[in-house]
Amino acid sequence: MQLSDHFTLEELVRSDTAIRLDINNTPDENAIENLKILANGLEKVRSELNNKSMHITSGYRSLTLNRALKSKDSSWHVLGLAADFHSPSYGDIQSIMKKIVDSDIEYQQIIEEYNSWIHISFPPLDQKAKKEKLIINKSGVSYYS
Repeated sequence: MQLSDHFTLEELVRSDTAIRLDINNTPDENAIENLKILANGLEKVRSELNNKSMHITSGYRSLTLNRALKSKDSSWHVLGLAADFHSPSYGDIQSIMKKIVDSDIEYQQIIEEYNSWIHISFPPLDQKAKKEKLIINKSGVSYYS
């Protein structure tokens, strides 16, 4: 199912961990609606990155999958409103982070994680974007400056 011009449902629910552990990662109707919000947000990011391809490493996660990954139950991945990605064809993680933070994209939260990927979430249609910016590394969590 095509959720937006460049993102499919299959891409945003695919998980090597779910496949390996035989975990059902099929989203319900509410999660699919949220995945449409996510896909539209990712389209804005892709546009900001000069339409360079984005490699989604994690999108929607069923609660079972999320727990298998030792993530918090409150993760927005469970709602279908968050994705982890990188875009080697655009540049390194810091340049991607800066480009998004300096843009007018209405994200909920953006996190540079271990200098390896970016986590981004988008608010539901009835919420205002918080535009929270964080860095997670071996030293812990800090606010992006």
